[in-house]
Amino acid sequence: MADRPLLYAPDPPPTRITHAVFNTLRATNAELERFAWLGDELAVAIWHRQTEEEETAYIRPGHHTLSYYLGGGYRTERNELPGMYGSPGRLCTLPDDHESRWVVRDRLRFLHVYFLPEHFTRRAVQELDREPRELTLADRTYFEHAQIARLCATLEQMPWNGPDALLRANETVHETLSHLLRSQAAPRRDANMKGGVSPAVRRRLTEYIESRLDRNITLGMLAEAAGLSEYHLARMFRISFGTPPHAWIADRRVERARQLLKTTGLPLQQVADACGYADLSHFSHRFRAAVGVSPRTYRQVVAH
Repeated sequence: MADRPLLYAPDPPPTRITHAVFNTLRATNAELERFAWLGDELAVAIWHRQTEEEETAYIRPGHHTLSYYLGGGYRTERNELPGMYGSPGRLCTLPDDHESRWVVRDRLRFLHVYFLPEHFTRRAVQELDREPRELTLADRTYFEHAQIARLCATLEQMPWNGPDALLRANETVHETLSHLLRSQAAPRRDANMKGGVSPAVRRRLTEYIESRLDRNITLGMLAEAAGLSEYHLARMFRISFGTPPHAWIADRRVERARQLLKTTGLPLQQVADACGYADLSHFSHRFRAAVGVSPRTYRQVVAH
């Protein structure tokens, strides 16, 4: 924990996160203890508040927020759910389009993780075999989840200063988001399900890409696997996967590299080959651009 509260957060790197919840809290009596941009358009903060009574409103912030109570909160309640109070270990999830008003009384200390809807829904394809359009983060107040609570407590205890510490925190948040997807996903009320490929074709494309990450993959190959023209495949892929084919394949190559670096002792050249990179230099450049550190440094920091 920092020796004294921070009065502001550093300016963000280039990012699309609006960070509205953070800015709302800065307009209250809440004091910021720690803050970090973790890369991948993820941010984490620890706040504390001490007040007789104060109301705070969050109105369609545009990003998702995970809140974990570290201390106090026994008389803090959400106006829409009177009589439900917080306590240490309790969790809340605030989706990007939610609206809520909270009455904070006495002492409260909490950790926030800020992330984009895309962080949540992109995982739907790979981890749940669901379309990104189908799911969003549920609006939940004061629930318990052992694994998510453990990861939030770990985030509080770990340092966030320096590249190695930020990388460990980034990995911890990504693991947290996987648990959130499985336990706190909700159907989108406004989902437009027109267009896109069928679930069977999406699954076929996913398996095709995963089985060929060590080789060149072209739009024509994907179109043939899907039974579509290249033009229609490109448009429908973006709808059903939430990203164009080249970006999806690039993300999957980086993710495979991360897993191999964490869980195996393969030489870096073999990792590059297994992920379809032209050579070790190309692999190192792409990996550093995506993750923020070299493959060698990543392995040293996160390998178990």
